Amino acid sequence: MEVILRQDIDKVGLRGEVVNVARGYARNFLFPRGLADEATPARVAEVRKVEERRSQQEAKTFEEAQSLAEKLGQVELRFDVKAGDTGSLFGSVTPTDITDELWTKHKIRVDRRKVGTDTIKRIGRYQVPIELFQDVTGEVRTLVVPEGGELPPEEELQAMEAAEAAKQAEEKHELDLDELDAAALAQEAELTASGELQPSSEDVAGELSDDEFDRAVDAGTTEEQQPS
Repeated sequence: MEVILRQDIDKVGLRGEVVNVARGYARNFLFPRGLADEATPARVAEVRKVEERRSQQEAKTFEEAQSLAEKLGQVELRFDVKAGDTGSLFGSVTPTDITDELWTKHKIRVDRRKVGTDTIKRIGRYQVPIELFQDVTGEVRTLVVPEGGELPPEEELQAMEAAEAAKQAEEKHELDLDELDAAALAQEAELTASGELQPSSEDVAGELSDDEFDRAVDAGTTEEQQPS
């Protein structure tokens, strides 16, 4: 079904875009969280009007785009965000956040779809490319800063990112081992059920009650004591 996004959603689309998604995804995730609205004809028409007004403020010629690129080169955006110890954000900085900030703080209008970066999920210093016109691309310096603090030196940022990557690799390794163990147990159960694998004595013991197990042990002891 078609929906209008109320926020940028990674791998789905940008705020204000009309996108086609699975009905269950819309009903069970997007709508309850206020992330999208159903794309009725009236809502789609309003979105088109907003996009048209915005496009009128963007660069229309090669010369305008060149001038805008020079202006972008003098701009520095700053986003103060909540972040963890390793620099991962508790949210993200999206292309729409960047274009909104450019317009709000600097009255520079650019097409959100031409922002050449994915959603930013770590603190750091970024040079964000923006296509302004054919063969004209500008870059805006963007700082993503931990809330209530300042950005550490680049070497420390790299060390934090490496620590985060190592942590994720370790968690993935543990998850892979758990999946292997589960697969092995499932295969053993399947073979046992089919008769291809006989259960061990420990497994049999585990299936008996305490009294049944004691009687089985006593019977086995008696048999061993009888002369051959």
